[in-house]
Amino acid sequence: LVDGRPARSGSQRVDIARAVIAVDGGKVIAQDKIYLMLNKPRGLVTTRRDPQQRGTVYDCLPEGLPFLAPVGRLDKASEGLLFVTNDTQWAERLMNPASEVAKTYHVKIDVAVDESFMVALAQPVEEGGERLSAASVKLLRTSGRSSWIEIVLTEGRNRQVRRMVAARGANVLRLVRIAIGNVQLGTLGKGQSRPLDPGELARLG
Repeated sequence: LVDGRPARSGSQRVDIARAVIAVDGGKVIAQDKIYLMLNKPRGLVTTRRDPQQRGTVYDCLPEGLPFLAPVGRLDKASEGLLFVTNDTQWAERLMNPASEVAKTYHVKIDVAVDESFMVALAQPVEEGGERLSAASVKLLRTSGRSSWIEIVLTEGRNRQVRRMVAARGANVLRLVRIAIGNVQLGTLGKGQSRPLDPGELARLG
């Protein structure tokens, strides 16, 4: 029932802030909104259930929570900051390219880079029919056979960081997302989660 009248169409639109919705005589009440950050370990997939029986990010979450969905994805080989929530509007706003929410990654690659490599990486590249670009790139440190670089994206193409690095002739050895917007992963342990605090939510908008 919606405001005491039978609802016979699944596409019926209602104002959930005003409408009284009941199912089998019981009033439907919205769940409290939950916003968690998770430090995703490498080797887990970002999905609820996996047909191949691999571990998922849900293995890291406490029991007894309502259904939560990841905000975006990190592939199996990637790790770091991931948000999960039951607030679909908030999630869609963060993922919308028009919002230009920055995602910051620390990336280990299999070459000792020089200035020319960093200049090339900073330039847009056409790959797989898509134009891939970074908001910024920075060299963090380098050794004889590998380097750590920082890449900031404001768009979310599939496996974008790996594809950009591969287009410049290198391979990603490790990929860690350390920040979304102004919210940092910080010292949260691998596989651990915690609620976002009010200040973090405010900074994300």
